[in-house]
Amino acid sequence: MALLRRLLSPRITQIIGCQAKQLSTSSKCQNVDRPQFPGSRSEYSTKLEFIKPDDFKGIPVYRVMNAKGEIIPGGLDPKLDEATVRKMYQSMTLLNTMDRILYESQRQGRISFYMTNYGEEGTHIGSAAACDPQDVVFGQYREAGVMMWRGFTLDQFMNQCYGNCEDLGKGRQMPVHYGSKDLNFVTISSTLATQMPQAAGSAYALKRGDKKLCVICYFGEGAASEGDAHAAFNFAATLECPIIFFCRNNGYAISTPTSDQYRGDGIASRGAGYGMDTIRVDGNDVFGVYNATKAAREMCVKENRPVLIEAMTYRIGHHSTSDDSSVYRKKGEILSWDDQSPIHRLRNYMEIQGWWDDEQESAWKEKSKKKVMEAFARAEKRKKPNPEMLFTDVYDEMPPRIQKQMESMKSHCTQYKEHYPFDDHVPMT
Repeated sequence: MALLRRLLSPRITQIIGCQAKQLSTSSKCQNVDRPQFPGSRSEYSTKLEFIKPDDFKGIPVYRVMNAKGEIIPGGLDPKLDEATVRKMYQSMTLLNTMDRILYESQRQGRISFYMTNYGEEGTHIGSAAACDPQDVVFGQYREAGVMMWRGFTLDQFMNQCYGNCEDLGKGRQMPVHYGSKDLNFVTISSTLATQMPQAAGSAYALKRGDKKLCVICYFGEGAASEGDAHAAFNFAATLECPIIFFCRNNGYAISTPTSDQYRGDGIASRGAGYGMDTIRVDGNDVFGVYNATKAAREMCVKENRPVLIEAMTYRIGHHSTSDDSSVYRKKGEILSWDDQSPIHRLRNYMEIQGWWDDEQESAWKEKSKKKVMEAFARAEKRKKPNPEMLFTDVYDEMPPRIQKQMESMKSHCTQYKEHYPFDDHVPMT
């Protein structure tokens, strides 16, 4: 709690202090004429004055480490050990390598779709490292690093993107729609923000069960425009749910820049309106993200209340393989952010500490590429799921009408088997 108070801006701390002072002196001021309207904390005023959002300074961006990998004077160095920092760096760079290979495989027609995580690796790894492995994760679609940190293997990533017989989702989802019950990561949905009310409900269940855990729900600033986001914020705040709403503000909702998405000061400015403690952090500073998430989690678990984190970052890659970002942004804009990436920043920090050098970098690049390519080759050779899987797992016991549909499909495929690539699939029964 003390850590989060330290991270909050002076203005927010001042407001909190004033409110506490008002409460402590309320018994002395009972004769003062104050508004009694439910749902507000106000005083009467004779001044006809509108609140002008442009009169307020922007919410500050918390950070620990600058772009050179140096701990800023006064910054709260988390003092993570060398093994943990190495894992952070290797997770981010391994994710980067996997992204590059799978993106190219889609361009070659080997998988149908892909989304990269370039530039946002720090938001994944910093937040994942600060959470308990038993905390429940609701992702949007660009949080592969969170799963990698928790132990989702390269084979599992590849199997899902290929939709083969070893895919945990049995080939039913689009690529990058990962999920893992063992890792407490709820399967991703394509539709924006649907995960947010679900996450609030899950957090309420954890509270009712006194599990001493929290939910972390990831979303982009574009998803924050959806009605589901507002419903989730309000439910979580009024029901006092232990949930971290983690916004990756990467500058673009597909092709829509932030200037066309909202008029206010980002997403963090909405937190106070819903009664949530809020912080804005430099998403390219993995230590800043770690500190903010760790403090937020402590508040969620100990006080049963939601916290909003807005991580400011930049999407270096295209939105997906269906997007060409050169149409709506200039190459120079992308290059200017590339040097500020969380990977470069953390590598600089490690070199300052004497934990990394060019020789280790070269060896790790070669090793990581080999690991990805080997998993890629294994996944590509595996057969597709049994077509009968189309009809299973909806009902505990398959009803007659579904059974009839499945038998009709099998009969059709047997009659016209020359038109279907059954050699690529696990045989039907």
